[in-house]
Amino acid sequence: MSWVVVDAVTYDLHAEGTAFLFQLRSRGLSVNTERTYGGRVALYLSHCAANGVGWANPTLNQLARFLHWLVDEPLPPRGRKTPLEPRFRSKATANAVLTTVCEFLRFGARCGWVRDEVVSRLSSEKYLSHLPAGYDAGEDGQFRTVRAREIKFKVEDEGIEWLTPDQVEEVIGATTRHRDRFLVSLLWVTGVRIGEALGLRREDMHFLSNSRSLGCNVEGPHLHVRRRLNTNGALAKSPRSRSIPVTEGLVELYTEYLHERVAVREAAESDMVFVNLFRGPLGRPMTYAGAKDLFDRLLKRVGFTVRPHMMRHSAATAWIREGQPRDVVQDLLGHQSPSSLDVYVHASDTDKRAAVERVAAARETAHE
Repeated sequence: MSWVVVDAVTYDLHAEGTAFLFQLRSRGLSVNTERTYGGRVALYLSHCAANGVGWANPTLNQLARFLHWLVDEPLPPRGRKTPLEPRFRSKATANAVLTTVCEFLRFGARCGWVRDEVVSRLSSEKYLSHLPAGYDAGEDGQFRTVRAREIKFKVEDEGIEWLTPDQVEEVIGATTRHRDRFLVSLLWVTGVRIGEALGLRREDMHFLSNSRSLGCNVEGPHLHVRRRLNTNGALAKSPRSRSIPVTEGLVELYTEYLHERVAVREAAESDMVFVNLFRGPLGRPMTYAGAKDLFDRLLKRVGFTVRPHMMRHSAATAWIREGQPRDVVQDLLGHQSPSSLDVYVHASDTDKRAAVERVAAARETAHE
């Protein structure tokens, strides 16, 4: 599957926007990234057309107006029903849209469609007084001066969303089918991304105590995450393959799922691990949309927010909090940089309350 950008009125192909998406594809980015970026570029092009702005030559004021329009303009209703309250984009979402637009304009400059002076005014030099975690400023601080985007909303970093182990167990308990229980448990036990899970093939599941007969020297039951092109659009983010150990409990869930799967004749021919068993087209690889539908149903059953990527965050948070070495967690998650783990080092409400109560208790003891 691939995406293109077309004119909203004439349906003519927008050559520059489509070329931008094509270069994303050539860089190996996922089809979901391509779709997201395509939608953002289309938003920008439509806004320019409606306001008489030349998309290849915007001023900073015009880009600022576009940024504010993104948060002021109500979102279209979902489905056929009009919501009671209008929905709006957040400032963080608006920033992400403009980031894509800036990338599109820089791509246009490289192709000769956008003048260099347009791109040069998108950012300005900024001195980093406070260095981000893991950032190397250089021996003489030569990398403290960077180029920062000129236009953006200031937004509060709300951190990652994650679940406690008890909440994860509640989500798993809310599943009603073996396939769904195995998928949720797989995300929790291994910390893989949903795209990596949906891209698994049966040959990747080395769930034996010894896999030498399969030509694999990794000890114990495990699975392999490999970057491939898949018909369902699932794609592993990292180009580097990795193996991840699994628990005996997960192996048992996989066995239960295979018994459920064998009852669907159409699933026999697919080498993909996760396939459609309960709605058509039967036997076809499960898609991102199918996984989202599953988690939407689970959200309604458990009563709190749960999304596929939260399972990955929850697994990483649990490993860090249990004192696992950072290099081990980094390898399990498939992160390229050690600093990527910093977001998982955070205090829970229980941790903060325990700290306050310990200090209070110590003060009371000192006054006795």
